[in-house]
Amino acid sequence: MNCTFLAASIVAIAVTWHIVATMMIYEALRKMGLKVSFIFLRLMAPKYASQYRETTRKETGETGPLFYHWIVSINTAWVAAILLILDQISRGRS
Repeated sequence: MNCTFLAASIVAIAVTWHIVATMMIYEALRKMGLKVSFIFLRLMAPKYASQYRETTRKETGETGPLFYHWIVSINTAWVAAILLILDQISRGRS
């Protein structure tokens, strides 16, 4: 299997996972009665994730699972994207 295809697939899956996690955090905050804006969701996603973390900690004593989905998915996308770029650079030099 081609390393470029694998890295690109991981990036696509992780970004999709991140979008879904962000939307689920938005919905959870909305159900908790907090004011959130869907229009500015992309811009406010870090604030909403932090808000979700704080709110779930206050309610249950633990951070909600969606926060971890949000963090792991974006970090996975970044790492795979960097590996993809490094792979492309190494192929250009060989």
